[in-house]
Amino acid sequence: MADEAPKSAYELAMERLRKKDADAGVENTPLTDKQRAEIAEVRNFYEAKMAEREVLHHSTLRRTVEAEARTVIEQEYRRDRERFVSDRDSKIERIRRDTA
Repeated sequence: MADEAPKSAYELAMERLRKKDADAGVENTPLTDKQRAEIAEVRNFYEAKMAEREVLHHSTLRRTVEAEARTVIEQEYRRDRERFVSDRDSKIERIRRDTA
């Protein structure tokens, strides 16, 4: 035990989190290569969708002068981004739960 190097704050925090998960009954299962590939594909798809939406958003803003219309455009853009993030996260969670 005297030969062990002191643990970093990160290592100590990770140990506490693992213990907390174990106490809560959370099971840690590693992802398969297929799951990793599917998650990467979902992330790439939604990253592209958000980039496309951002380009359209900026294009629309450049053509709009009225403050009220710009506010509506901003709200729609934020709502679309939130929907994309929500959809992406739910699909990733579904992939993570899929053990087959």
